[in-house]
Amino acid sequence: MTPARILVVEDDRIVARDIAQQLARIGHSVVGMTAVGTEAIEIALDQRPDLVLMDVRLDGALDGVEAALRIREQARIPVVYLTAYADDDTITRASMTEPFGYLLKPFDNSQLRTVIEMALYKHNAERRLHESERRYAATLSSIGDAVIATDNESRVTFMNPVAEALTGWTLRDAASRLVGEIFVTDDARGGPGDAHRNRHVSCADLVSGQEAQAWLVARSGREIPVDARGAPIIGDHGDVVGSVLVFRDISERLRNQEALRNAQSELARASRLTTMGELAVSIAHEINQPLGAVAVNASAGLNFINRDPPDIAEVRQVLHEVKADARRAADVIRSLQALARKAAPEPTRFQLDELVHEVLALSRGELQKHRIQVRTRFDPASLPWFADRVQIQQLLLNLILNAIDAMSVIDDRARTLNIVSEATEDQRVAVIVEDSGMGIAAQTQEKLFDAFFTTKAEGLGMGLAICRSIVDAHGGRLSVSAALPHGAVFRVELPGAGELA
Repeated sequence: MTPARILVVEDDRIVARDIAQQLARIGHSVVGMTAVGTEAIEIALDQRPDLVLMDVRLDGALDGVEAALRIREQARIPVVYLTAYADDDTITRASMTEPFGYLLKPFDNSQLRTVIEMALYKHNAERRLHESERRYAATLSSIGDAVIATDNESRVTFMNPVAEALTGWTLRDAASRLVGEIFVTDDARGGPGDAHRNRHVSCADLVSGQEAQAWLVARSGREIPVDARGAPIIGDHGDVVGSVLVFRDISERLRNQEALRNAQSELARASRLTTMGELAVSIAHEINQPLGAVAVNASAGLNFINRDPPDIAEVRQVLHEVKADARRAADVIRSLQALARKAAPEPTRFQLDELVHEVLALSRGELQKHRIQVRTRFDPASLPWFADRVQIQQLLLNLILNAIDAMSVIDDRARTLNIVSEATEDQRVAVIVEDSGMGIAAQTQEKLFDAFFTTKAEGLGMGLAICRSIVDAHGGRLSVSAALPHGAVFRVELPGAGELA
């Protein structure tokens, strides 16, 4: 047992000397003896003993109970009461001071040793607990996240400075209030809420383990976007004794995300314009061919009208052909306008096969130039798509042009481009673009979608990186693998139209 420094407060001097001798016999030292409560307080504050043995009945204005209470409040020194009276009133009054033990006089060395050891052990445990609580409070006060703790009735017991700053409530004002009064989200107060905001996230949802974004309404009425999560506080017996709510201001993150989206959108548009420049000859052919047919048919129509009598049936036929060729040219121009347009992404319903044929029309000149045979096969269940049509058009165009480049250097086999769509077992839709080109090495496949990575002598290496960003923005998957016996396979999977609508 570690020797302790003990203050003896006893109104009987003979008993006090006897106690001092007992303490010496069991290895402890006495730092002072007094029979007056006020002196006991002075000695305790000056000497800081490890323990006070306090007689309940003392001379002077303060009795032992009052003196013990002040010593505990001012110095947090443990007190053991000495008394020859064990009546209920005395015990009740003394217990309110949270003593560390009682000794009923007279007592022997063994009883004294046991009570002192238990009191010191209890005090050390309490001190370690207080130190742990202080470290815990200091840690929570210094972290960057906001923290609110509650009891098992969801009433606030703790808030760190970050939580005070975000909510506009001080711990003094928030203590014992329901956490729902402090952590208020937009819908919870009946506000209108913008369409893009998440639904109201309750504290109960968060404590159950859900992580969510919410719009915190501060005490001032200011709305702050936050990431929030919670967890229950489990007691010694496995019961829930409270909860902790952790949240952080994500205003800056949302601004950065918006700036990133804008930059990606501008980059994608620049890539589309670059692609259109690369396809200028092919696009010109796609426009000139129907316009040339319009001119020829218009001339023929005039000849049919000038006959005597006019050949109305032939005129009607050539006018139908003029209309069809004009529509074909208009479709090409509309596709170009969509690719060049600067607009925010907007998911719409469309048929995949129609979009594929539009993209093939834009790239027909390149396909013919490199003598590439195109094969398409569409699963009817995979045709309805719900996505941003322009972005998917850009995605397909990039993949097709990538396949054309891969096949442009081969001469020992047929150049074939296969485009296939299918519905997957997990209710997604997929489009596969397969070429018979040089293929892609396994080590290259891992870096293929990285920005600025390219295997070509020319180009920035942004085409496939933009493809990946488009697919990611739609909650999909983009993968590449080797085709057998030659070439590469790019597979795009997106949530089905019914899932996203």
